[in-house]
Amino acid sequence: MMNMAAGLGDALLGSASDAIVATDREGTITFWNPGAERIFGFSAADATGQSLDIIIPENLRARHWAGFRHTMETGTSRYGHGDLLSVPGLTKDGRRISVEFTIVMLRDDRQEPAGTVAVMRDVTNRFEEVRELKRRLAQAGAS
Repeated sequence: MMNMAAGLGDALLGSASDAIVATDREGTITFWNPGAERIFGFSAADATGQSLDIIIPENLRARHWAGFRHTMETGTSRYGHGDLLSVPGLTKDGRRISVEFTIVMLRDDRQEPAGTVAVMRDVTNRFEEVRELKRRLAQAGAS
């Protein structure tokens, strides 16, 4: 049974559908899967060892790091219980995308926060479709 669990973990981590990104407690990227490569455009070699700033739009970094530090200090996150957070992300070529994600806390031997794992999905197309639908409804209501 243990072999199947290891195989399941490898299959999930190696998937190219969702981005799976792990960090240490300073926010340095320690794991970057093929899904993260596909969504953000950075190779694992380019991203690993870098700050999460490479995928966070500049105007959102202060707020992100305040939340990240709070999570590392307290060991809790508003988004760690299956709640999805929708935020803009930044690709290697500078495009802004919309991502939804949830995070899982990584803990050390003493159960202290040691970092995070985020599972992210690119929802840019859906976000833009909803925005266009709202625009059309507003126009229809105004006529």
